[in-house]
Amino acid sequence: MTSPRPPRTRPSRRAFLTGALAVSATAALAGGAAPAVAAPARALGTQDWMGAFADSTALRTLTIPGTHNSGAQVGGLWVACQNTRIADQLNSGIRFLDIRCRAFEGAFTIHHAAFYQNLNFDDVLGACRSFLQAHPSETVLMRVKQEYSEVSDGDFRAIFDTYLDGKGWRSLFRLDGGLPTLGQARGRVVLLADNGGLPGVRYGDAGLFDIQDDYQAEPGAKWPKIEAQFRKAVREPGKLYVNYVSTAALLPPRWNSDRLNPQVHGLLDSSEASGWRGLGIVPLDFPATRAGLVESLIRHNG
Repeated sequence: MTSPRPPRTRPSRRAFLTGALAVSATAALAGGAAPAVAAPARALGTQDWMGAFADSTALRTLTIPGTHNSGAQVGGLWVACQNTRIADQLNSGIRFLDIRCRAFEGAFTIHHAAFYQNLNFDDVLGACRSFLQAHPSETVLMRVKQEYSEVSDGDFRAIFDTYLDGKGWRSLFRLDGGLPTLGQARGRVVLLADNGGLPGVRYGDAGLFDIQDDYQAEPGAKWPKIEAQFRKAVREPGKLYVNYVSTAALLPPRWNSDRLNPQVHGLLDSSEASGWRGLGIVPLDFPATRAGLVESLIRHNG
């Protein structure tokens, strides 16, 4: 799919990130439309933040807000990880989705463990396509992982292929094995394959990624790991860092996010972190409950 490019004449990246994001933050996080802003050109906000960067930008040099277990909204206190739909997450500035697919009767249903999320893979892809058609400057990085089924890698791939060709989703995806530049990825879903049968970028490849995902650490033990991963990303750039803020240890995901998300927000907005860039993918539980957190992550670009 050939996607139109946004105008390349625009304010500086830092001016855009500190100005346009601020005016659209509250409405976007709530899942609503950003308010109209008087400006000489189209105002860019959380829906279009990648449009501030050149096509040559390497994805590994960005700070990318994400969600953990992005489709998990139902199943109770110990299961739910999000309280907003995929479409609302994308509108709020999220650009990494963690999609857990159960192989079921030749299709993918979205699960968190045994709990069906009243969502299917078509629903996720439809939300991504609608968003990217409306905002072609953007890309979505999508981790796809098998959940609550144990079919072989080959069988999982066969189902995935029915979505690509039988259901017509191939043009939505970028399926190459290497991490693309932003220009190569605009308007597409970059597949991060967390399954041996899938095409795309090999999620977890140590040559490409540096991942912190200790989901068994309770919040007091998890926070030092999160902080250390941020500092490592700044100190040792070169890979695409992934820094999961989420954890299900000791307390339900929502309660843990209520402890950890404010700590992340405080660190990002500290004077020490003001010059930090390229923090990588930061998957969160319940980011919409912490106003300004996603915008704060986005501001660590440029």
